[in-house]
Amino acid sequence: MSTQQDIDAATVEVVRNYLTSAATEMQRTLIRTAYNTIIYEILDFGISVFDRDLNLVADSPGLALFLGANDYGIEKAVDHVGEENMEPGDVFIMNYPYWSGTHTLDVLLFAPVFYDEELIGYTTCRAHWLDLGAKDSGYVLDSTDVHQEGVLFPGTKVYKNGEPDPEIMDIIRFNSRMPEKVVGDLNAQVAAVRTGEKRLQELYEKYGSETVETSIERILNHGERTAREAVAELPDGTWSATGYADGVNREPGDLIKLTAEVTIDGEEFSVDFSGSSPEVDEPLNIPPGMSETICKLCFKTLTTPEEDSNGGQYEPLTMHVPEDNIFNASYPAPTFTVWTGIVAIDVVYQALAEGMPDRVPASTGGDLADIMLYGENPETGRPFVEANNEGVGWGAGVGHDGENALMHISETMVRNIPVEVFENKAPIRFDQLSLREDSGGPGKHRGGLGIRRDFRVLEPVGALSIIQKTRTENWGLDGGSPGEKNVVVLDSDREDFDERIEVLVDNDDLYDDDSVKHAGMFRGNFMPDEVISNRTAGGGGYGEPFDRDPEAVREDVADGYVSREAAREQYGVAITEAGEVDHDETAELRGR
Repeated sequence: MSTQQDIDAATVEVVRNYLTSAATEMQRTLIRTAYNTIIYEILDFGISVFDRDLNLVADSPGLALFLGANDYGIEKAVDHVGEENMEPGDVFIMNYPYWSGTHTLDVLLFAPVFYDEELIGYTTCRAHWLDLGAKDSGYVLDSTDVHQEGVLFPGTKVYKNGEPDPEIMDIIRFNSRMPEKVVGDLNAQVAAVRTGEKRLQELYEKYGSETVETSIERILNHGERTAREAVAELPDGTWSATGYADGVNREPGDLIKLTAEVTIDGEEFSVDFSGSSPEVDEPLNIPPGMSETICKLCFKTLTTPEEDSNGGQYEPLTMHVPEDNIFNASYPAPTFTVWTGIVAIDVVYQALAEGMPDRVPASTGGDLADIMLYGENPETGRPFVEANNEGVGWGAGVGHDGENALMHISETMVRNIPVEVFENKAPIRFDQLSLREDSGGPGKHRGGLGIRRDFRVLEPVGALSIIQKTRTENWGLDGGSPGEKNVVVLDSDREDFDERIEVLVDNDDLYDDDSVKHAGMFRGNFMPDEVISNRTAGGGGYGEPFDRDPEAVREDVADGYVSREAAREQYGVAITEAGEVDHDETAELRGR
C-alpha cells in the first residue's frame, strides 16, 4: 500500500487537476445538451464529484447554493439507498427537499462509480427543471405543504444497469406540463454524470487505486490545513446580526426574522441560527442542506477563495440550528421559494462585518430579483417557462466602490439571459435595460448600482416575481448608507388589472407614486402593453458620504450613476449644469 510520502507533489497535483477537469467536462456536457435556458443560459446547476467516503474532491460551480447542498444530499441519498443496492450503470434521482437541500425542481441526479467491481466514488449533477407536478406553473409562491410543490423522489433508480427505467420515466413524463424539456434535461444530467463516471474510471486505470486514493487523502488534508490556517488569522470573537424576509401575504411589520451568530475561536468557525423565526406555513423554509451551504459559502470566501473546493476545506466549520427553525425545514413544511436563504447570506456577512469590517464589504442588494414568464407560446402553441435572474449592486469596501449590477454572490457563475434570446423565447419586448440611477448606497466609497429592466407584454402571458427583500433596507458600513430597495413596478391602465394580478407582497405604502403598483412577489396574467419594471437594489456604502472625493462624485454624475440632486443632498457636492464641481458651494454644503 502506498503511503503519502511515496507519492510526489507533482503526481498529487496531476490527480487534483484531473478531478477538476472531469467536473468541468461534466459542466460542458450539461450545457451543450440541456433543453431549457435556465440551465444552458443562466447556468442554474451544480456539479460535484465525491470519493467513496463522500468527501467532495471536485466541483464545477453554477449556483454556489447547490454545491454545499450536493454535499448534504449525497450523504442522505446514500444512507437512504444503501451502497449494497447500487450497481454499475445505475443513476438515481432525488428532489426530496429535506434531504436534497433545496426545492423540488432543483433535481439531483447521481451515479455510483465502480472500478474493478469496487465502488470508488460518486458523480452528481443538480439542475433546475421547468416543471414536475407542482400545483402552479413556473414557480410556487404560496404553498403551505410540500405535497403542493411537486412529485417527490427520495433517491430512486431512474437508470438500472445502464438503461432507463420506463416506469419511473413515465411518472416523470406524466407529471410535467412540459415533458419533452424535462425529459431532455434529465437526459442531459445523465450524460453529465456518465461523463464524470468515465473520467474517474480513467483516472484509476491510469494511476491505480492506491495512488489516486492517497493523492485524494493528501488533497483533503491540505484543504483542511489551509483552511485552519486562514481561520486562525481571523480575529476571535462572537458577532450577531438580524435581517428580514418579506414573507407571503404578511402585513408590512410582520416579517420573517433571520438571525445569525458567528463565533471564531482559534481554528474553529461556527454559525448559529437559533434566534431566527420558527418554521412558517409559507414556501420560505430553508432545508438544512441549504443552511449548511450558506455557511460554507461565507466561510470559503474568507478562507480559501482562490482554491478549487474540496471537502477538507470545510472541516473547521460547524453549524447549529434547532428544530422548529426556519433554517431547519422538516416534513411537511413547504420550501419551494427558498429565497430566504439568499437573504440570509447577507445576514451572515453582516455579523462577520462587526468583527472584521476591513475584510467584509457592506451589504449587496440582498436578493435575486427574478421575473418568470409562463404560458403558451403564441408562435408554437407549446407551453413555455422562461426566467431571468437580475444583477444587484454589491457593497463598497474599505478601499473601493461596490460593483454595479452583478449577480448575487449566491449565484457565483450564473448569468442572465441575453435580451435577444429572451425576446425570442417569450412574447415580450424590453423597453429599457439600464443601471438604476441613485440606487447605490452613499458613502466615501459608493455602493454598486442595481438594474432597471422593463418588460413590455406583447401577447397574453403569465408572469411572477421571486424576491424576498423589498420591505427592509440593506446596510452600509462605517457611516455608509444603504442602497435603494428592490421593487417591481407594475403598470397598467386596464380596469380589471387587480382582478388578474395577485400581489403577495404589496409595497405601495413605501412609495409616493399611486399611479402604479409597487410589489415584491406577485403572480398573474398580463395583457398586451402592460409593463413589468424590475428595479433591483443597490449595494451599501462604506464610510461617510461627505468624505467622498468631489471629483469622484462628479464622475458618478457624468456616468449617470448619481443624479445632480443626489450629489448635492447625499454627498454635499454641488455640480454645475456644465458638469463641473462648484468648489465654493461644495465647501459650504459640507460645512468646511
